[in-house]
Amino acid sequence: MDILTNKANGIFTITFNRPNKKNAITAAMYQAMADALKDAEGDAEVRVILFTGKPEIFTAGNDLEDFMNNPPRRRNSPVYQFMRNLSQATKPIVAAVSGPAVGIGTTMLMHCDFVYAADNAKFSMPFAKLGLCPEFSSSMLLPQIAGYQRAAEKLMLGEAFSAQEACAMGLVNKVLPAAEVLAFAQAQAAKLAALPTSSLRVTKRLMKGKELAAIKAKMEEESKFFGKLLVSKEAKEAFTAFFEKRKPDFTKFK
Repeated sequence: MDILTNKANGIFTITFNRPNKKNAITAAMYQAMADALKDAEGDAEVRVILFTGKPEIFTAGNDLEDFMNNPPRRRNSPVYQFMRNLSQATKPIVAAVSGPAVGIGTTMLMHCDFVYAADNAKFSMPFAKLGLCPEFSSSMLLPQIAGYQRAAEKLMLGEAFSAQEACAMGLVNKVLPAAEVLAFAQAQAAKLAALPTSSLRVTKRLMKGKELAAIKAKMEEESKFFGKLLVSKEAKEAFTAFFEKRKPDFTKFK
């Protein structure tokens, strides 16, 4: 299974489990995570949701071959279901990140309540480099978290940045040794699972409630541009270059 789920002691764990493909996410994996989030939200025994990957990698983002074969052009597509269910989750969400977290592997963290990173974690959002635009409301949330200039640097240049920088900019709560990050995140999740569910939900709603409509609107706005850019000449060149393992040449486009 490329996505593993486990429920124990009130904690529902969702694990990226496709290490041979660097945990690159397919449409089927998005659907599995969307369904898991929906089930967790409706399960009274689940008090906390925990996302994790492998010690060497969180996720390489979209599986580009699968992505091109299954472009997210419908509002009920698996990736949109995942984004909707994660952004609207009422229960606390914890993430333990080790290794690279690319694309949606980084933007999804903006919808988590607690993010703990290993000292080997690397974050990147290379959308513009692929001829695309930000997604998952990151064009709104990252400037709020990090400030406009830092967000512009990360979203326009798309270069990778360290766990320490992610922590300094407010994207990550704490950086830990790689061997300790998952256990620490699990311990934090256990603390949350022992607290009153109602008060945690109300606290999260008070902090995030007014932004839910704005997040939804920004996701829809981004998706419109994303869909148009996906069929652009620049995106075609970027994806072709990726598969041909060469540097893309955008100078021929006006």
